[in-house]
Amino acid sequence: MSDWTAQSGAGVRFEWGPAGADRLATEADCLVVVDVLSFSTSVSVAVEKGTRVLPFWWPQHPADADERGAIERAAAAYARQSGARLAVHRSAVSPENPWSLSPCHLRAAPFVARLVLPSPNGAAISTAVPPGVRLVSASLRNITAVGGWLISHGYGTPGRPVAVIAAGEHWPDGSLRPALEDLLGAGALISDLHAQGAGPLSTEAAAAKAVYEATADLAHAVATAASGRQLLAMGFAEDVAIATDEDASALVPVRDGDGAFACG
Repeated sequence: MSDWTAQSGAGVRFEWGPAGADRLATEADCLVVVDVLSFSTSVSVAVEKGTRVLPFWWPQHPADADERGAIERAAAAYARQSGARLAVHRSAVSPENPWSLSPCHLRAAPFVARLVLPSPNGAAISTAVPPGVRLVSASLRNITAVGGWLISHGYGTPGRPVAVIAAGEHWPDGSLRPALEDLLGAGALISDLHAQGAGPLSTEAAAAKAVYEATADLAHAVATAASGRQLLAMGFAEDVAIATDEDASALVPVRDGDGAFACG
């Protein structure tokens, strides 16, 4: 593929979704997945409790009941094979299965050593990135920690570029819906990296940084954008509040050799 898609020469790069991650995975020394509502936030909350998180891609809009059933069976089989518990849909939590993609549910649930976390966006990126590529999960809860970790490991230069990937959401037809909260989360990380001397920034990364720095009230922007409004309508206002609790965590979830996110 032509170099114009690779943001060549930049120490910090920015792209959207699984396709963007796939393109930059061969160009960057480290990828960072940003899925504020809610995969990256949930990973942060789980890792804080000492849980190792195994991502599992779950399509946002299964074609029909048969496809949904096949996905459910595959997720359950993966959890059994991995010696892990399986997170369920937010609406399906119970005393027997208290884990879900909801950060609020994960915070209240009992400790589990390993958890399979299905997700349509952040997990889609995480499972698509080749095992040999360093992968980090970032949310608004741990921007400063992730930025410091990347700099301390030498990432963010033209010789060792980092690619920040905003997960986004999906329209019902399966196409990518750029999500404001992920743009802001990615921009926050890029801003932090730039302040610590990383760069140069690609034009795409500089634009994401500018959007974040121009946003006066981050929590309000996330809560009133489409994804935030969806969660509020579903009764998950606390998930939005947890996701916008900036720098609440000092832990950095890094994917390890068996594909699980754990404290790096």
